[in-house]
Amino acid sequence: MEKFYVTTPIYYVNDRPHIGHAYTTVAADVFARYWRVKLGDDQVFFLTGTDEHGAKVAQAAETAGEDPQVFVDKIAQEYMRAWEKLNISHNYFIRTTDPRHTAVVQEVLQKLYDQGLIEKRQYKGMYCVGCEKYLTSTEIKDGKCELHPNAELVAQEEENYFLKLSELAPQVLQALENNDYRVLPKERREEILSRIKAGVEDISISRTGVSWGVKVPWDETHTVYVWVDALLNYFSATQIVKNKQEFWAPDLQLLAKDILWFHGLVWEAILIALKMKLPKDLFVHGFFSIDGQKMSKSLGNILEPMELAERYGVDGLRYLLLTAFAFGNDGDISVEKFDVKYNADLANGLGNLVSRVAKLAEDVDLSGVAKADDSLDARIEEALKNYRPDEALGVIWGEIGALDKRLDDDEPWKLVGEERTKKVLSYIPRLRWVAGAIRPFMPETAAKIEKVFAGDTVARPEALFQRL
Repeated sequence: MEKFYVTTPIYYVNDRPHIGHAYTTVAADVFARYWRVKLGDDQVFFLTGTDEHGAKVAQAAETAGEDPQVFVDKIAQEYMRAWEKLNISHNYFIRTTDPRHTAVVQEVLQKLYDQGLIEKRQYKGMYCVGCEKYLTSTEIKDGKCELHPNAELVAQEEENYFLKLSELAPQVLQALENNDYRVLPKERREEILSRIKAGVEDISISRTGVSWGVKVPWDETHTVYVWVDALLNYFSATQIVKNKQEFWAPDLQLLAKDILWFHGLVWEAILIALKMKLPKDLFVHGFFSIDGQKMSKSLGNILEPMELAERYGVDGLRYLLLTAFAFGNDGDISVEKFDVKYNADLANGLGNLVSRVAKLAEDVDLSGVAKADDSLDARIEEALKNYRPDEALGVIWGEIGALDKRLDDDEPWKLVGEERTKKVLSYIPRLRWVAGAIRPFMPETAAKIEKVFAGDTVARPEALFQRL
C-alpha cells in the first residue's frame, strides 16, 4: 500500500450531529492516523463532510424560518465544530453546496446522458421523505418504509430522468463477485448480492418538485436527486483539493447499513459507466440502540457527542465508542454502561497504571532504558487491516492488564536499591510502547504518556482520567 484514501459518508444536515455520526467519523480517523504513521502524512487523504441538498433539508430550513443556504451553513459549522472537538484529523471537509462540487456533478450527469444511460420517463410510486427516494415493493412492509415505519409514504407521480441501472447491474454484480470491490463484513456482501440477483430496476435521478439542489445540466426544470449528488462527493473532492487526483479510488469507505444499496450498487454502477476505478473496500457498520431502544428524536434518546465528550473527555469517548461492540455489528449502549467501562478500563486501568509507575520511577534514571519490544504491532496491524479497531484496542488493553498484574505480583515498592531500580525500569519500555500503540485511537492520551516517560527522568503526570 503506497497511499490510503478513507471516506465517511457525508452527513445529512437536516439535523445536528449525533453519536452515530461520531462513531463512523472516529473510526475513520483511527484508520487515517494509523496509516499516516505507516505511510507518511502526504500519503493519506481523509474525507468527510455534509450533504446539503434535498427535500428534507428544504423542509427543515422552512421549519426553522430560514433560507436553505443560511440553514445549511449553520448546521455544517456544527459538524465542523464537533469534529474539531473530537480531534478528527480529516484532510478535507466537503460541502455539496460548494459550486466546485456542483460543477463535477453536472459534468458527470452530462457524460451519463450523452452515453444514453439516462432517459426521461413518467414515474408513479410511493415516496419516502425520510429516505428521500421512491421505494420498490420489496422495501415496503405493511404499507410503510422499513427504515421509517412511523412515517406515511407519499404517493407521487411526476416526470423524472432515470438512470438505466438495470443495464449496469450485471456489470456491478460481476465486479462484486470478482472482488473488484469488496463489501464487508461478509453478511453485508451477501445482502447486496442477494438484492442485485433478485432484480434491479432503473432509478430516478431527478425531481421536478424539489428546487433546493443541483440543476440537471441539460434540463434546468429538474433537480438532481440528492443521493446521486451526494455519492459524487467522494470523486469531486479529489478534483477540488490540490494534488489529490492521484488518490482515486478510495481504499476504504465507511458507512452504516441503511445506505448500503446506494453505496454498494448505485455508486459502483455510475463509476463503471464512467470507466473509473472502483473503491477497494466498503465497510458497513451497524446501528446503535440506546438502552435497548432505537435511537430517535421522538423517544428523546439521542446521545449528543459533545455532551459525552464533556463527561468522559475526548479520548475517553473515542475509546468507549470504539470498544462498545464489535465494529460491523449492531450494539446497545447507555451512559450507565459507558460509566462502568470508563472507570474500569481508563480511570482504574490505564490511568492508574501510568500514575503508579510514574510515582515508582520518580528518582530513577531512564537514560539507559532499552527500546520496547514491538512484537504485538503485527497483531494490531492485522486487526486494522481487517477494519476491527475494537480488536486492536483489545490487544493493547491486554498488554495494559498484563503489565498491571505484573506490577501487583512484583511489588517493587517493597524492594530497595539496585534491585528496585532494575524492576522499575523494566516497566518503562512497555508503557512507552502503549503510548505509541494508542496514538491513532487516543492521540491526546498518547502524548501525555509519552511526555511522562520520554525523557531521562519521569515528568510528573497529570491524572489521565478522573474517576466518575
